Amino acid sequence: MIPAALSLLAVVFLGIVTVAPAAAQSFTFNPHPTKPKPPPAQNNGQMLVQATELDYDYNNSRVSAVGNVQMFYNGTSVEADKVIYDQKTKRLHAEGNIRMTDADGKVTYANILDLSDDYRDGFVDSLRVDTADATRMAASRADRTKGNYTVFENGVYTACAPCKDDPKKPPLWQVKGARIIHNQTEKMLYFEDARLEFYGVPLAYMPFFSTPDPTVKRKSGFLMPFVSSYDKFGVGVEVPYYFALAPNYDLTLSPRFTTRQGVLMQGEFRQRLLDGAYQIRAYGINQLDPDAFGSAPGNRDFRGGVDTKGQFALNDKWVWGWDGVLLSDYFFFSDYRLRQYSDPLQSFLSLPTEAISQLYLTGVGNRSYFDARTIYYLSFSGNQSQVPVVAPVIDYSNVINHAVLGGEFSYKFNFVNLTRDQAQFDPISTLANTSYLCLPTSADPMARTPNNCLLRGVPGTYTRLTAEAQWRKSFTDPIGQIWTPFVSLRADAINADISNQPGVSDFIQPGNTSTVRLMPAVGLEYRYPFINVQPWGTTTIEPIAQVIIRPNESYAGKLPNEDAQSLVFDASNLFSVDKFSGYDRVEGGGRANVGVQATTQFDQGGAINFLFGQSYHLFGLNSFAVSDISNTSVDSGLQRAQSDYVTSINYSPNSIFTFSTRARFDDRTLNVQRFEAEGRAAFNRWSASVLYGDYAAQPDLGYLTRRRGILGSGSVKIASNWVVQGAARWDLEADQINQYTIGAGYVDDCFVLGLNYVTSYTYSAGSTPPQLNHAFMLQLGLRTLGQTRGAAGSGIQ
Repeated sequence: MIPAALSLLAVVFLGIVTVAPAAAQSFTFNPHPTKPKPPPAQNNGQMLVQATELDYDYNNSRVSAVGNVQMFYNGTSVEADKVIYDQKTKRLHAEGNIRMTDADGKVTYANILDLSDDYRDGFVDSLRVDTADATRMAASRADRTKGNYTVFENGVYTACAPCKDDPKKPPLWQVKGARIIHNQTEKMLYFEDARLEFYGVPLAYMPFFSTPDPTVKRKSGFLMPFVSSYDKFGVGVEVPYYFALAPNYDLTLSPRFTTRQGVLMQGEFRQRLLDGAYQIRAYGINQLDPDAFGSAPGNRDFRGGVDTKGQFALNDKWVWGWDGVLLSDYFFFSDYRLRQYSDPLQSFLSLPTEAISQLYLTGVGNRSYFDARTIYYLSFSGNQSQVPVVAPVIDYSNVINHAVLGGEFSYKFNFVNLTRDQAQFDPISTLANTSYLCLPTSADPMARTPNNCLLRGVPGTYTRLTAEAQWRKSFTDPIGQIWTPFVSLRADAINADISNQPGVSDFIQPGNTSTVRLMPAVGLEYRYPFINVQPWGTTTIEPIAQVIIRPNESYAGKLPNEDAQSLVFDASNLFSVDKFSGYDRVEGGGRANVGVQATTQFDQGGAINFLFGQSYHLFGLNSFAVSDISNTSVDSGLQRAQSDYVTSINYSPNSIFTFSTRARFDDRTLNVQRFEAEGRAAFNRWSASVLYGDYAAQPDLGYLTRRRGILGSGSVKIASNWVVQGAARWDLEADQINQYTIGAGYVDDCFVLGLNYVTSYTYSAGSTPPQLNHAFMLQLGLRTLGQTRGAAGSGIQ
């Protein structure tokens, strides 16, 4: 195994002063000739020889094969210019253009080869070995003893292919050693007086190190170290040790030695069984300097955690599994850059705010789906009492695989039961010093009202069972008009036991509420496609109209809303029968959705699609005009009898470029309420994407000002294996770039190098503003030898 000394710093600083052994050699490109096919008799224990000439020396009991010699014995073939077999000593001597291929596919090239007839003992001069998994070794001489040990004198090892264009050019990386010892019983390679070279330039010196040979997939030993730096724990060096305990389970211990906080112990146990697998990770540290974390929850002596996950198959349709996380404090993962925080690139623009503990059962049929799970969210922001415990949530849907009354019949169920200790309020006001708290009134400092707050989650217990059935059928009349009648019936049984905490009564009635909510609906959808064919392409223009008749939403805005708080009205859901995103709200009242869609398919390739439409409230109560605890729909563009206009354009001129826009315009003033424009391009060497967003103020949802920004990302392949990539988000209203990442990497079949710089935000409980984090990450990997990483980061207020 590679010792801890082969850390990233050691690679950089230790190897420059060493001198190569005089006889050490590099690799050149030598195409493999076609391997001769051994005859069927090779397995009968006899040695078979083919050659231009065979000479028998009966006095000395020698057989000489000369000219295009091919020998087969016990699954091994030898090709050479000349081969002499001594029957007395049972030695095999080969000379000239030697190629020996064993049963495992390993190929040895040499000038002189002298071995016993069972290939257990002997020596080889000026050899090169190519293995089946594309690793290569070379040496001035190799001695083989006991059929187990092979000692390569002045040896060279690499997992990189030689350069085809320049055979004399050194490979990307290679390890040269005064001696390389291969123990076939242990399947280990031992390097003595070795140095690591990149393109022939020495970068690291190692007096001794070992690694499993390329045939080994799992073996106990040290893994490559990991170097990290963060202002709270200082510099950390992580030295993992891997235990291959059995073919189906293993253990990795990864102590991290930090300069400021001491030793962080980490361990991971993994096991694969016949029907699935699971893993358990544990962490723990007794901090030397808890005050480094200030007044945060991390200011304690002992910190640690456990997380686990597993999944098992009951049969080909059903699986069950779990995820579990338990922490001493909610900042532990982020403070030590563990798990979700281990890769800064993954946290760019989507820093995790919680970890999930859950137990689940999932089944998938041909046209059916079932999922049941219990969920506990562990908040990383410290608002644990405001996060619900879901026990359980169950979903089931099924589409009958035969016609019912000539149409398609489907049904689905949803059941949820959740409990929350404390009400979760979000602010509407963004006044100074209160931007992360709901603004209380002067008369009652504890008051939270719909004028300054949203109630994101109710305290207490909330239970709902929903069942819905739908039938629909499409008809096409003689002139091409498409008529699709549909019928649906939905029923909700709801029980809400809401705690009367301060401010809750201003949003919803506390106490126990039990009710049943019904929502029948009858509708008809109409489409009439007009098709025009031209030499340059085909255009389809399709007017679409949809009419839905149903009663008012029962208890509109008076019940908890946990899963339907996100509502974005645009062209994608213009023709949705129910535009709410979840089950806790249901659209009621008569409604008509009208639009026109046009699609052109060009004969030379490419297509453009356009959709424009509007929704109309016909009669009854407009559900989108009724505010609930989170004001979900009141600024959605659907709150008036005539909705805002929505439109989308998607254009793909070829496989390289794609452009799309999505927009919503005020139906009276035509002011832009929501606009997004996105462009993507992907060439052979580079790709790029740009997203522009412009969103009007939504004061009822807490967005008091207009929001505009640009999110751009791109990557450029500057050479055959080099890639530079980056992303940035520009807040146009604040006129600043508030998050960005940039990195470069090299990847080929034997080497990986990556360097990234990332910024992200960490959010805390209470009135603490978000903390801007900076992180640098370096990754280095050598195929068959291992990978190492280095990371450094800091937090700036």
